[in-house]
Order: sequence, then C-alpha cells, then structure tokens
Amino acid sequence: MTRLTSALSAYRAAFTGTWPDATAPEQVRFVVLDCETTGLDPRRDRIVSIGAVAVSGGEIDLGDTFEALLRVLHNTAATLVHGITRDETREGVGEDEALAGLLDYLRDGVIVGHHIGHDLAMIDAALARHQAPGLLNRHLDTGLLALLLEADGAFAGQAPLDDLSLDGLCRRFDIAPYDRHTAPGDAFLTAQILLRLLRLAARNGRGTLDTLLERPKLEDA
Repeated sequence: MTRLTSALSAYRAAFTGTWPDATAPEQVRFVVLDCETTGLDPRRDRIVSIGAVAVSGGEIDLGDTFEALLRVLHNTAATLVHGITRDETREGVGEDEALAGLLDYLRDGVIVGHHIGHDLAMIDAALARHQAPGLLNRHLDTGLLALLLEADGAFAGQAPLDDLSLDGLCRRFDIAPYDRHTAPGDAFLTAQILLRLLRLAARNGRGTLDTLLERPKLEDA
C-alpha cells in the first residue's frame, strides 16, 4: 500500500460524523489554503507549493499548519513570481507525497481560500493523475463570503466592495500584505481576512456553518 493510498483511506474515514450544518463557526476547524501553480489550467499546469493554516475557536492556530514544496522539473515565469528558484523546485517532494501529506492534514476541515475554486481544481487534477478521487471537504471562498455579508448590510456606511482581490480585502481590513505571492503567506493573509469576516457574520445573524456557506445572489443569477 502506497502512502497516498493509506492517506486516502484515513482521509475518507474522517468524514464520518463531520460538522453538522448547524455547527457554530467557532467549533469548526477551518483550513485556510493556498496553492501556487505554474499556471491556471488544471489539465496542463502543476502545483508548485501548498500552504495552509487552521482557524479554530475564533483564532489562527499557528501550531496547526501545513507546507509543501513540490518537485517541478521545468521552471516558468509564474514560478519565479512566487519567489521559488529553479533549484528549489527540483529539490521539492513528489506530487504523490505532497498529496498524502495534505490529506493527512486536511481531514474533514472546511477549506477556505480566496478564489478557492482554482486551488481545489488543481488539487483534484493532481489527485486524478494518481487515480485518486477528488476532495470531499466543504469549502468557503472569502470573496463570496464578503459579497454575502455586503448584501446583509455588514458594510453599511462604508464604500462598496469594488475590489474583491486578496489585496483589495487586505486594504479593506487594514491587513499588511506581508509575504504576498507565497503559499504560506497568502494562506495567512486569507486567514486574517476570514477572522474579520467571521466576526461580521456573527453580528449579522450568520451563526451557523450552513449560513456561511450560502452563495450570494449574484452567484445564482
């Protein structure tokens, strides 16, 4: 049995009795995740690095983190943007090893990210290359949650949310964009944004997991 096969078995077992919809957010283990990739096409591009940090009990848990640098045999301009050298990518771990470590770390945590759809598609494509099924975790996009809360009136008296980029939300919440464009750095920035959004959600009647996972009406149109 390979390490990835073993990790998949334990990962799937973690979803027995996972978070009910009515769970209070402070009781949920959110896993804030970011992938840096060689490009935007999950079919052709590859994950360069993964960074993740957990948010639980209303706090960022710096003792509950994950980081992996994957082996990439050919560097690209996109890789260089992330501050990773050609030698570093060649010394990274194999894709299967990184995925096994990620599954062990994720368990049934609710995945959070900014434009998280791209990260999930890249991870699912990587799993498929190893004949493994895709992720089971529920997920939350910080940009969509911000839009949902704006519709609730959470930003009343403030300027409209006209910049939903990660940098735009950092400016909105006065978060210094330290270590930007690295997977661990962007995950930590997103975790700080999540904490601000969770506080706003609690003040605007969204006190359960299912209400956080609702999609804004703009997405349904």
